[in-house]
Amino acid sequence: MTNHDSETTKKGRPCVYILRCKDGSLYTGWTNDFEKRLEAHNCGKGAKYTRGRGPLTPVYLEYFEDKVSATKREAAIKKLPLKKKQLLLSSDSNVLHSQCKPSI
Repeated sequence: MTNHDSETTKKGRPCVYILRCKDGSLYTGWTNDFEKRLEAHNCGKGAKYTRGRGPLTPVYLEYFEDKVSATKREAAIKKLPLKKKQLLLSSDSNVLHSQCKPSI
């Protein structure tokens, strides 16, 4: 993935995402359309967990070639303790983190 400007608009590509809720908790999910799913969460039409916990801030995004890979990754992330999830946010696998890195 070389074009980071379009990383969050890859409709149809399965991805795993983590949202930070206003109470500081983290929510992990997967989707084929990140922008549409984020809008649904923010409108109270996403997961039951995120309703009433907005505003929600995307803090992690990772794309996959297929749904199976994305759902396996989502399940693995959900099993991680909070400290490891927090480390994941600054990892190279996080598309959102890599967008913020200065280019040399």
